[in-house]
Amino acid sequence: MVLATDTQKKLAENWFKDLRNQICAAFEDLENSQISGPNSNVPPGKFELSKTKRDGGSGGGGLMSILRGGRIFEKVGVNISTVHGTLNPMMQKSMATRKNMVGIEENPIFWASGISLVAHMNSPKMPAVHMNTRMFWTPVASWFGGGTDLNPMIEVPEETAFFHDILKAGCDKHDLKYYPKFKKWADEYFMIKHWGETRGVGGVFFDDLNSGSWINDFNFTKEIGNAFMDAFIPLCEKNLNQEWTDADREIQLIKRGRYAEFNLVYDRGTHFGLQSGHDPSAVLMSLPPIAKWP
Repeated sequence: MVLATDTQKKLAENWFKDLRNQICAAFEDLENSQISGPNSNVPPGKFELSKTKRDGGSGGGGLMSILRGGRIFEKVGVNISTVHGTLNPMMQKSMATRKNMVGIEENPIFWASGISLVAHMNSPKMPAVHMNTRMFWTPVASWFGGGTDLNPMIEVPEETAFFHDILKAGCDKHDLKYYPKFKKWADEYFMIKHWGETRGVGGVFFDDLNSGSWINDFNFTKEIGNAFMDAFIPLCEKNLNQEWTDADREIQLIKRGRYAEFNLVYDRGTHFGLQSGHDPSAVLMSLPPIAKWP
């Protein structure tokens, strides 16, 4: 197991910041581009920034970027954070069961940096989406993880195919085994087990990525961030002017309820954020602004 250096950790942290800036700028451009059709009469949304802290100010923190009530986005959060400290006993026990984590309980310190994004759209004709990439370091192992998945309210098969085609092309640049492996992982991970249904139409998900070449793994992680933008933004542009009905909105709100259930019950990032003492307003930014249960 090759451990990342401090220099490499800083490079990863800076990339997550750069990606956040690119995404926020692109999403605000989308808001400004909505000049006709639904919601074009409201002001274009802009991100509001606020700092987040861990453990009352110790152990790092991050920056939460939230856009609410826009023309296109009902709520979107693009958060970055870099945190460090000591794993609590519950997390130590969980980590000790993972691959290459033997000895973590003897020196349970950690460092983690990443970006997390969830977008809930005004229009039921536009899919919700999630993306995150992160780097995690401990004295016994370090790795990258993350992924992206599409969550349409009303699935359009050609849009699903487009999203997956972009992700596959990005994965194939690095390893032809990545897309089938990480697509399968996403299908299994984004499963709402108590309902026996997937959260959306999938994407890619990976974790514990340490191939022995830090730069290769870092470049792949960057590829996922770039592929997300290439896969999602055209779907927004395609559906800018589509009208929707009250029945469409009802479907959207029920789907959002399922999304909230997954994030609260199963999502690793939510569990880690809350257990590690990070700002709960940042951890729970993924929840939709309005949802419904039948």
